Amino acid sequence: MNIVFMGTPDFSVPALRALIDAGHHVQAVITQPDKPKGRGKEVQFTPVKQAAMEYNIPVYQPWKIKDEEFVGKLRLLNPEVIVVIAFGQILSGDILSIPKFGCINIHASLLPKYRGAAPIQWAVINGEKVSGVTTMYMDEGLDTGDMLDRIEILLDEKETGGSLHDKLSQAGAKLILETLEKIKNGTITKVPQDDLESSYAGMMDKQLGSIDFSMKAVEIERLIRGLNPWPSAYTNLNDKILKIWDADILDKNFNGESGEIEEVSDKGIIVKTGENALVIKNLQLEGKKRMDVADFLRGYSLNPGQKLG
Repeated sequence: MNIVFMGTPDFSVPALRALIDAGHHVQAVITQPDKPKGRGKEVQFTPVKQAAMEYNIPVYQPWKIKDEEFVGKLRLLNPEVIVVIAFGQILSGDILSIPKFGCINIHASLLPKYRGAAPIQWAVINGEKVSGVTTMYMDEGLDTGDMLDRIEILLDEKETGGSLHDKLSQAGAKLILETLEKIKNGTITKVPQDDLESSYAGMMDKQLGSIDFSMKAVEIERLIRGLNPWPSAYTNLNDKILKIWDADILDKNFNGESGEIEEVSDKGIIVKTGENALVIKNLQLEGKKRMDVADFLRGYSLNPGQKLG
């Protein structure tokens, strides 16, 4: 099929490669404009642009995809289908009406749950046992179009936002090929979403990572995993930011205040929470490298009674 592909981050790349490897004709790739990154503020290509260049596919990077001039360019391409995955801009009705077989979105949740920008992280934070990917026809709403296919992924006990990201990225690459084959053969089935069962996964914000130790230990532990690797969960220790990368739950309640350090050993730093305790296993003090507790304690002294946050 003649396809225009729209995507931007690492998450989108496996789907692009899968389409090309399956023999589809990717006419053009649409991705977000390049932005300066890092301390040197050097302009870096988006991951999708880098992949497209490997295959010599034309790349377009409009600041506003709804711009009339750019919509005209899409009409001239006349794709049979537009495939969208984590693109980063909302498509107008004019664009949605261009391709013969419509615009297909690859969404990283089991719709109608977790519509929106950050379904992967919220699935971990909220303690979901199962997540997945849904392909859907796009309409002018936010992830509200008719569902086409889905694939379910079981979450591991220590699933992180990063590990689930990778699993769903690969699953989406597989699923879009199955969906396009059904569309081509005329065997696709559209299933309307039930808005009453929908939920919204809002964008990640660094402030979300600030740990409130009055929460239950199980909630904090899920927050830590869900925000790993970005934007990360953190607290404060002696006026410095302390990122927490891995922790366990201890089924034991302590007296004292939430956030108070109860025990310190090479096996973990035990901190009182609103219910049960958190055992910090891997952490990173501001200006230092990420390390296990045993290595951390060789260079930094912690004592019971100190308070985090």
